[in-house]
Amino acid sequence: MELLYFAVAFACGFSVYQLKLPPLIGFLMAGFVLNLLGHKTTDLLTQLADLGVTLLLFSIGLKLRVGNLIKPQVWAPASMHIITSSAFFASLLLMLGAMSLPLFTELDWQSALLVGFAFSFSSTVFAVKVLEERGEMASLHGKISIGILVMQDIFAVIFLAVSTGKAPNIWALALLITLPLVRPVMFWILSRSKHGELLPLFGFFFALVAGYHAFEFAGLKGDLGALIMGMIFAPHKKAGELSKALLNVKDILLVGFFLNIGLNATITLDALLIAMLLVLVLPIKVSLYYLFTNMFKLRARTSLLSAFTLTNYSEFGLIVCAVASASGAVAADWLAVVAIAVSITFVVASPLNKRSNEIYVKLEPWLLKFESQDRLEEELPVNLTDTKIVIFGMGRIGTGAYETIQASFPNTVAGVDIKPEVVDKHVSRGRRVLTADATDPDFWQRVNHSEVEMVMLAMPKHMQNIYALEQLKASGYDGQVTAIANYPDQQRELEEMGVNSTYNFYLEAGSGFAEHVKEKLFT
Repeated sequence: MELLYFAVAFACGFSVYQLKLPPLIGFLMAGFVLNLLGHKTTDLLTQLADLGVTLLLFSIGLKLRVGNLIKPQVWAPASMHIITSSAFFASLLLMLGAMSLPLFTELDWQSALLVGFAFSFSSTVFAVKVLEERGEMASLHGKISIGILVMQDIFAVIFLAVSTGKAPNIWALALLITLPLVRPVMFWILSRSKHGELLPLFGFFFALVAGYHAFEFAGLKGDLGALIMGMIFAPHKKAGELSKALLNVKDILLVGFFLNIGLNATITLDALLIAMLLVLVLPIKVSLYYLFTNMFKLRARTSLLSAFTLTNYSEFGLIVCAVASASGAVAADWLAVVAIAVSITFVVASPLNKRSNEIYVKLEPWLLKFESQDRLEEELPVNLTDTKIVIFGMGRIGTGAYETIQASFPNTVAGVDIKPEVVDKHVSRGRRVLTADATDPDFWQRVNHSEVEMVMLAMPKHMQNIYALEQLKASGYDGQVTAIANYPDQQRELEEMGVNSTYNFYLEAGSGFAEHVKEKLFT
């Protein structure tokens, strides 16, 4: 049965992808189609979905730094939003109840506040998928979004602990004492796992056993354990490689999660109409995200893209409603309402995020009127004076190109990367590398590239290079552009957009290796 479900998910995902929409919309559609045909979820599918979410939280932890969570621009907007949003939805539900609408009449102020609390969350799964597809996990708005989501997860865990009466036991204290002591041993094991099949197995063990089940045994939420375990490994130099090793397995398991949403929904006309009504007020929730993040010195674009990333209702809302329903606090029908609303907002938010930069450009003149004049260090202007060649993306390819050009034409090249930690590493080694987001329209407006003769797009995600190229052309740049690609169809797309030359990483890396061998043999 599960194979049939995944086959339908593939068919729907493939069809949606041909329309330039994220496949996850198709996975959700598959769940609803199967539901309408009389199918229901299975225990195995639910287990696969749970594994996917746990691995997702572990992967998020691998990319998180505690320092990011304690920044005012993260914890303050997250706290303000969850309180304000819960109050707004509770008031709306009570008002609709006063109008004698079905389902709403059954709510008192406590149950309305519970449902409002469920609708205040945004989806971690959706946000991470969108940011990963766009290559923006390391961007400032990506970090802000993930930080807010982690804060929401903490609120949810506290709620679940209180509502279920599940309090930490004595083993929680033992965990608190033991983890810092065994951390060096854990790091040693990770280093010795090298690069093969042991690496993903290492991730499975520490996410699902040492993380999830150890925390459950200690009376804590297992998913929180996976997240914390990931954060423990985040400073390790192999954290990024470990995340990539888990990527494909995690994505396949998450297909089960999206299928489950549709399969679990009890679709009735009342539930559908109420869900659509609540989707109509989603812009108010998104506006609150923008307002609260903008209050903490973030640029208008950063606040807007963060708000767009959080433009949905959350799978955590389903969990909160399920717990509230099990205790009799709210009617079981609200589970269907939340499931349908979550699904619709996923469909709405996908194209919205895909066109976020275009939307920002149109709204920019109005948004800038409310932007703070102060700037965070991460968003200061970028200076490219006396630079002839600029390399965007200072990973392995970008660094190799930088070193080669610097050796032949000293002091003419500059690197740009979205990750502050990567920039700090290069600067410490004497390279001229700056922090900036190449997909940011404001970046191209603030920078003077009149002296730049060549731009090299060496960012790891194809869509990053596409977005950067669009902004580069819009800024009036008329110099040479070269870009990397992984596949021939990506090369063709870049060349059709006006790139002067492309570098196929997989094909030409082999050619470069052969040239290296020839040089060694005949010299």
